[in-house]
Amino acid sequence: MFVVDCAGKLLDLSRPRVMGILNITPDSFSDGGDFLSVDSAIEQAHRMVEEGAAIIDVGGESTRPGAPPVSEAEELDRVIPVIEGIASDLPVPISIDTSKPNVMRAAVAAGAGLINDVMALQAVGAIEAAADLNVPACLMHMQGEPRTMQQSPCYADVVSEVKAFLAQRVDCCISAGIPRSHLLVDPGFGFGKTLGHNLALLRDLQQITELGLPVLVGLSRKSMIGVLLDESVGNRMYGGLAAAVLAAERGARIIRTHDVKPTVDALAVSTAVINNKMG
Repeated sequence: MFVVDCAGKLLDLSRPRVMGILNITPDSFSDGGDFLSVDSAIEQAHRMVEEGAAIIDVGGESTRPGAPPVSEAEELDRVIPVIEGIASDLPVPISIDTSKPNVMRAAVAAGAGLINDVMALQAVGAIEAAADLNVPACLMHMQGEPRTMQQSPCYADVVSEVKAFLAQRVDCCISAGIPRSHLLVDPGFGFGKTLGHNLALLRDLQQITELGLPVLVGLSRKSMIGVLLDESVGNRMYGGLAAAVLAAERGARIIRTHDVKPTVDALAVSTAVINNKMG
């Protein structure tokens, strides 16, 4: 469980690690348009690794509420040159943030070593692609679909329902030939969930870790932090750091964030305390 082989690049999860977000999109909620050129995206990837990112997550389609869909051709045009540009230079694994099977295949061929899918490999052909590619995959929970997921999310018990969904998807993946050692899970903060749902998931995140798989969380700059602090997207870093520490204390192994160095530093302190290595 503690070392994930991402197509030959190892991701050591013996302690919480940071996943740096690299969105090659014009419309992502936080960094949309910041890294549209290949050169600027490559520079940002190198910067995040220098700041301590253990993996870089490359995405070419925004999944913010209301975002328009992106064609497969457009997504490929955005992400493949960037993955090709950083795969040979960076020592850390690259993940591809996509739900499209053909993008998964092309990204892995270009150098990606992990599939990060907000649809949990439910798209037609996705689970078969992941099995064929023989790379790890992160399965995320989402109620509904990105364009409408925040209209009226409803649960009887959000934690147990998210856990049950992820367990069911894990079983499906194993049945399709994906080894359990290749699976990670993500409760999907902000994806078809109200503030109350998100807070309950963070409070009881240990229940998700009971699945026995590495847990990835994405809390960086999200609207739940904006609501709690009454802050705009650009002023949510401090709240995100608090959420990251709380998630790590509850067993999360990968923290997906825009703010790499502050998160690396915060996790270094919290991990030292958790492991009692300070005295």
